[in-house]
Parts: sequence; structure tokens; C-alpha cells
Amino acid sequence: MRNVVLESGAAAIDMAPRTRRSLQTIVDGQHRGVHDPLFKAPAAYPMKFEFNRDGWIHWPEREDLSVEFMRLLATAQEGGSTVSECWLTASRIDLADDHSWYREWIRTADASKARAVAALREGHLPTARSNWLRAINYYQAAAHPFDFPGEARRASLAAMRECAANYLRHRDPPGEVVSIPWVNGALQGYYLPARATAEPQPAVICVGEPGHRKEEYLFKLARHALERGISLLAVDVLGDQPDPSFETHNLESAVGCFMDYLSGRDDVDDSRVAILADGWASSFVARGIAFDQRFAAAVCDGGIWDAHERSFLARRAAMRGADVFDGMGTSRVMRKIACPLLITTGEGGWLEPGRVTELADQLKGGREDVTLKIFERAETAAAQGHLDNPTLANEFIFDWIAARLR
Repeated sequence: MRNVVLESGAAAIDMAPRTRRSLQTIVDGQHRGVHDPLFKAPAAYPMKFEFNRDGWIHWPEREDLSVEFMRLLATAQEGGSTVSECWLTASRIDLADDHSWYREWIRTADASKARAVAALREGHLPTARSNWLRAINYYQAAAHPFDFPGEARRASLAAMRECAANYLRHRDPPGEVVSIPWVNGALQGYYLPARATAEPQPAVICVGEPGHRKEEYLFKLARHALERGISLLAVDVLGDQPDPSFETHNLESAVGCFMDYLSGRDDVDDSRVAILADGWASSFVARGIAFDQRFAAAVCDGGIWDAHERSFLARRAAMRGADVFDGMGTSRVMRKIACPLLITTGEGGWLEPGRVTELADQLKGGREDVTLKIFERAETAAAQGHLDNPTLANEFIFDWIAARLR
């Protein structure tokens, strides 16, 4: 690990000269306008960090914030952030202060939101949309520490959703905030139509697994769908409240509700609907489509997490001398999925590539319409959930989806 100290207005950064100069300019704000509120920010606290073996920022004492900062930087190429704003915000954060992370990302988010409002007032819609998207991401980052006081998180998420609604209202073509009936209530979603044609269009349901919010799909996924003539429904299982409780809900039951909603729309061809599970953190989407044959294509883990967990429990039971019944270590989810299936993962993900390949081969059961794509570190997109380069992964994913929705 290489140690680095970032300070707002710092005179020295312990890195190679070329990197030192580039980071110095960003941190000192030399490329920012004098009317930008971030430019006038006084020096705050030094923030020490290290680089991990893949070249990403790493704060050993806060692994969760390290991953979130990597996500923020990687979204710059999709319009979800700017690199200089990310570095400048990070330079003001003091990890010894529990409120510092929240306070500084809120500050950056508020600046983007204010620029969006000003641009809209002047009739500059492209600038307004760009700033709303960045504000969404920064507000989400502010709410990231899940143990942060509820009042602050609620305020951040409310501002994030306000920016999302404004973006959808002024998008071309305009999007909609929709309500989808589910167990004990409703789920909020964002519907982003493809450009209007005489015929109903194909659609993709982008589902945020627990820990992922649908708002990030407005900059992360929407462009890829629009460019391929595909409408997009962005949903998550968090409900329309900032602090939902879904422990008692049957998560996979939401999958059918999403499909029901699209089937009821006149502008969607419900014979050409795909589903994409973003995050690869569980098998609930795979379980959902295993019992719903209406999907034309799916991108998810295909039941691999279920199989891995079952295998682990079976080994633990055997070690303790407990009876291991037949089928305890296997999962039949993938074999019940009727549509073409794409499984993507990274070489640096939570499961070793060899283990993913082994489980996928076991679960295929001779099927030919299952595609496994493992992104290697040499090409990036190799982190868990392709967090380090979502663009590369999503180009591959949406090309695969588009080919199956023709």
C-alpha cells in the first residue's frame, strides 16, 4: 500500500511527481470557477488513505467508505459525478468525525442541485439534467453509512428523490415516477420510455438488490437502454420510505409485480421484457423468474448464491455429524429459469472465478442458453458488482439483452 495525505490546499502529496501535480490541481480547486461554492470552501482536515493492489483508494479503518468512494469515482464516466468534485470532497473529510462524511457529501450535493435549479431557470436543460444526476449520486453517498442517524439519512434521501423526479420531468423523452402494488403496500419505480414509435417497445426491468437504490440507474443504466431503443423500469426493494423494513416480505414475489406493471402498459411489448439484477448480492431475482415464465431474457446470478450457501451449510452440517439429506447442498433455481440467462461477475468478486464456473456448470443441467462472463482484472469491471468500471460491464450486458429482445 502507498500512503498518501490529501489536504484542501495542501502543499505536498506523497506521490510520484506527475500524479502529485494532477491531484494537487484538483485538491487546490485551480480548475473551478470563483463563483462555485465549492471553490470557496476553507481547508478542513487531512485525509490519509492508501491504494489497494488494483489502484483504488483504500482507508483501512473504513472499508465501507473505501468501496463507496470507488463507486463514486467510477460513475464519473456515466455522468454520475465529476472526478474533481469527488477528490475535493474527500479532501475535506475527517474520518475521526462521525458526521464529516455526511456533511461534506451533502455540501457537494447541494451545490450540484443549486446549479441545476439555476440552469433550469435560464432554460439550459442539458446542464440542469447533468447536475440533477450528480446531485442524486452525492445525496446517495451522504446517506451511505447505514448506522448514521435516521433524521439526516431521511433528509438526504428525500433530496435525492426530489432531484430524481426533476430529472425525469425534464428528460427527453420524459420519464415517470410510478407506484407498483406489492405486499402490504407499494413499491416506487421510475419508468423511462424509449423514444416513441408506432409499435410497443421492448423493456428491461432493472432491480436494485438490498443495498442498491433505483436512483443510481438514472445515470448508470438509462443511457444504455435508451441508445438501444429499450424502455427501462428502475425499481428496488426498499419501498418508497427511506428506512423500510422488508424482513417479513417474500422478496422474489416483487418480480412478478414488476412484470404485471409493464404488461399493463400500452407502450410496452410484454413478449420482449428482460430483467437485470444489479449488485449480484443474492439470488432473489433468480428465484422470482424461476417461477415466472413471462421473461424473454435475464441477467442475474442464476441461483449461484443459493447454491453456494446451500453447499456451505451442507459442509458445516457434515462436519458436525448431522444428517445431510439428499439435495441439501444443491439448488435447482437455474434449471427452472426458462429464458436465456446471462451471469456476469468479476475476477475480484466475492466468489473466486473458479468457484463461480464450477457452480454455473453444476446448475446448467445441459442448458445451452446460459452465458457466463467473467471480467478479469486486466480489463477492469472485475470488482464485486463491477463497481470499478460499470460502463464496461453494462455495454456487454445491454448488447446481450438487445440481441435477445429483437
